[in-house]
Amino acid sequence: MNKSQDKQRNTFRESAIRVGAGFVAKERPFVMDSLALLAPYLGKWDPRDVDIDVSLQDRGGTEQRITLRTRLPGLPPLVAVAENPDISRALGEARRELIRQLEHQKSAREPMNNRRLRRATIRHPGASAEPPTTELNYN
Repeated sequence: MNKSQDKQRNTFRESAIRVGAGFVAKERPFVMDSLALLAPYLGKWDPRDVDIDVSLQDRGGTEQRITLRTRLPGLPPLVAVAENPDISRALGEARRELIRQLEHQKSAREPMNNRRLRRATIRHPGASAEPPTTELNYN
Protein backbone atom coordinates (compact mmCIF):
# COMPACT_ATOMS: atom_id res chain seq x y z
CA MET A 1 0.00 0.00 0.00
CA ASN A 2 1.41 3.42 -0.89
CA LYS A 3 1.43 6.43 1.42
CA SER A 4 -1.53 8.09 -0.32
CA GLN A 5 -3.77 5.04 0.18
CA ASP A 6 -2.65 4.69 3.79
CA LYS A 7 -3.42 8.36 4.45
CA GLN A 8 -6.85 7.96 2.79
CA ARG A 9 -7.67 4.95 4.99
CA ASN A 10 -6.59 6.76 8.16
CA THR A 11 -8.61 9.88 7.31
CA PHE A 12 -11.63 7.74 6.50
CA ARG A 13 -11.24 5.72 9.69
CA GLU A 14 -10.94 8.75 11.94
CA SER A 15 -13.79 10.80 10.51
CA ALA A 16 -16.38 8.32 9.21
CA ILE A 17 -16.54 5.31 11.53
CA ARG A 18 -18.18 5.30 14.96
CA VAL A 19 -17.95 2.15 17.03
CA GLY A 20 -21.12 1.89 19.05
CA ALA A 21 -22.64 -0.36 21.67
CA GLY A 22 -21.59 -3.94 22.24
CA PHE A 23 -17.86 -3.64 21.62
CA VAL A 24 -15.20 -3.50 24.31
CA ALA A 25 -12.39 -0.94 24.14
CA LYS A 26 -9.72 -3.43 23.06
CA GLU A 27 -11.80 -4.42 19.98
CA ARG A 28 -12.04 -0.85 18.69
CA PRO A 29 -8.78 -0.89 16.65
CA PHE A 30 -9.74 -4.19 15.00
CA VAL A 31 -13.20 -2.88 14.08
CA MET A 32 -11.76 0.38 12.74
CA ASP A 33 -9.16 -1.45 10.61
CA SER A 34 -11.72 -3.88 9.26
CA LEU A 35 -14.13 -1.14 8.22
CA ALA A 36 -11.36 1.07 6.83
CA LEU A 37 -11.33 -1.42 3.94
CA LEU A 38 -14.56 0.29 2.81
CA ALA A 39 -12.61 3.45 1.90
CA PRO A 40 -12.16 2.58 -1.81
CA TYR A 41 -15.91 1.97 -2.17
CA LEU A 42 -16.75 5.26 -0.47
CA GLY A 43 -13.98 7.26 -2.13
CA LYS A 44 -16.27 9.48 -4.19
CA TRP A 45 -17.62 11.10 -1.03
CA ASP A 46 -15.70 13.38 1.28
CA PRO A 47 -14.82 11.34 4.40
CA ARG A 48 -16.39 14.09 6.54
CA ASP A 49 -19.76 13.46 4.82
CA VAL A 50 -19.66 9.69 5.37
CA ASP A 51 -21.20 8.36 8.57
CA ILE A 52 -20.92 4.68 9.54
CA ASP A 53 -22.22 3.41 12.88
CA VAL A 54 -21.27 -0.13 13.84
CA SER A 55 -22.93 -1.94 16.73
CA LEU A 56 -22.99 -5.44 18.19
CA GLN A 57 -26.10 -7.08 19.66
CA ASP A 58 -26.47 -10.35 21.58
CA ARG A 59 -22.81 -10.47 22.54
CA GLY A 60 -21.83 -13.98 23.57
CA GLY A 61 -25.02 -15.44 22.13
CA THR A 62 -25.16 -18.14 19.52
CA GLU A 63 -25.81 -15.57 16.79
CA GLN A 64 -24.14 -12.28 17.56
CA ARG A 65 -25.43 -9.56 15.27
CA ILE A 66 -23.30 -6.82 13.71
CA THR A 67 -25.20 -3.86 12.27
CA LEU A 68 -23.65 -1.22 9.99
CA ARG A 69 -25.79 1.88 9.53
CA THR A 70 -24.44 4.09 6.79
CA ARG A 71 -25.47 7.59 5.76
CA LEU A 72 -24.11 9.04 2.53
CA PRO A 73 -25.00 12.24 0.70
CA GLY A 74 -27.48 11.59 -2.10
CA LEU A 75 -28.34 8.04 -1.06
CA PRO A 76 -30.97 6.58 1.24
CA PRO A 77 -29.63 5.20 4.53
CA LEU A 78 -28.02 1.78 4.03
CA VAL A 79 -28.19 -0.90 6.73
CA ALA A 80 -26.10 -4.07 6.56
CA VAL A 81 -26.63 -6.82 9.12
CA ALA A 82 -24.73 -10.07 9.68
CA GLU A 83 -25.10 -12.78 12.30
CA ASN A 84 -22.29 -15.11 13.29
CA PRO A 85 -20.92 -16.43 16.59
CA ASP A 86 -17.46 -15.19 15.51
CA ILE A 87 -17.30 -11.38 15.70
CA SER A 88 -14.63 -11.05 13.02
CA ARG A 89 -16.65 -13.17 10.56
CA ALA A 90 -19.84 -11.26 11.32
CA LEU A 91 -17.99 -7.99 10.75
CA GLY A 92 -16.64 -9.24 7.42
CA GLU A 93 -20.08 -10.42 6.31
CA ALA A 94 -21.66 -7.08 7.22
CA ARG A 95 -18.89 -5.23 5.36
CA ARG A 96 -19.47 -7.37 2.23
CA GLU A 97 -23.23 -6.77 2.45
CA LEU A 98 -22.66 -3.02 2.65
CA ILE A 99 -20.35 -3.20 -0.40
CA ARG A 100 -23.06 -5.14 -2.26
CA GLN A 101 -25.62 -2.45 -1.41
CA LEU A 102 -23.24 0.31 -2.52
CA GLU A 103 -22.63 -1.45 -5.84
CA HIS A 104 -26.39 -1.89 -6.31
CA GLN A 105 -26.99 1.82 -5.68
CA LYS A 106 -24.19 2.69 -8.09
CA SER A 107 -25.56 0.51 -10.89
CA ALA A 108 -29.10 1.82 -10.37
CA ARG A 109 -27.85 5.36 -10.92
CA GLU A 110 -25.79 4.62 -14.04
CA PRO A 111 -27.04 6.07 -17.30
CA MET A 112 -28.92 3.55 -19.43
CA ASN A 113 -26.16 3.69 -22.09
CA ASN A 114 -23.66 2.22 -19.64
CA ARG A 115 -26.05 -0.53 -18.58
CA ARG A 116 -26.39 -1.75 -22.16
CA LEU A 117 -22.62 -2.29 -22.33
CA ARG A 118 -22.78 -4.54 -19.28
CA ARG A 119 -25.52 -6.77 -20.71
CA ALA A 120 -23.27 -8.55 -23.21
CA THR A 121 -22.28 -11.50 -21.05
CA ILE A 122 -21.63 -15.18 -21.52
CA ARG A 123 -25.26 -15.89 -20.69
CA HIS A 124 -26.51 -13.31 -23.18
CA PRO A 125 -23.93 -13.36 -26.01
CA GLY A 126 -26.32 -11.82 -28.51
CA ALA A 127 -26.66 -8.58 -26.56
CA SER A 128 -24.89 -5.78 -28.31
CA ALA A 129 -23.35 -2.60 -27.07
CA GLU A 130 -24.87 -0.68 -29.99
CA PRO A 131 -28.60 0.01 -30.12
CA PRO A 132 -30.28 -1.71 -33.06
CA THR A 133 -30.54 0.45 -36.15
CA THR A 134 -32.99 0.17 -39.00
CA GLU A 135 -31.96 1.06 -42.46
CA LEU A 136 -34.53 2.66 -44.68
CA ASN A 137 -34.09 2.27 -48.41
CA TYR A 138 -36.13 4.67 -50.52
CA ASN A 139 -35.25 3.59 -54.08
